[in-house]
Amino acid sequence: MTLRAPEIRMAPPPGSVSGLVGLPVWMWVERSADITGPARASASAGGMTVTAVAQVSQVLWDMGDGNTVTCGLGTPYVDGVGTASPDCGYLYAQASSRHVPGGGPWPITATSTWAITWSGGGMSGTEALELSSSSELFVGELHVLNQDGSSR
Repeated sequence: MTLRAPEIRMAPPPGSVSGLVGLPVWMWVERSADITGPARASASAGGMTVTAVAQVSQVLWDMGDGNTVTCGLGTPYVDGVGTASPDCGYLYAQASSRHVPGGGPWPITATSTWAITWSGGGMSGTEALELSSSSELFVGELHVLNQDGSSR
């Protein structure tokens, strides 16, 4: 059975410079049997067969600023949606340029927890496996000057 680390998907996209303080970040993972499950495999030897099924039970996101978010697989972003994610999102309170050495992006790590159940030969059990992948997101600040237009 081949199980892979999560393929990070975000809006704004990882590696982009379009993240802003206070702008909702959507987070989700690509879906496929080897990335999220369910993945199934069986092996036989000596007249006994063992069958295993693996599925991601949660994804832990380390946002790089000292905070974490625990989600399911998340909801893919659809262009034009201007709201926060319904199930896996984050709001940065600080610009990465002020806190990351060299003014760079926030480092982001997604860790998927696989729940693997197996049975065979009159026995059964559950195992857990964690796999991680990393990306980054530059989060800037937008300063707005508001003038009321009156001439006093």
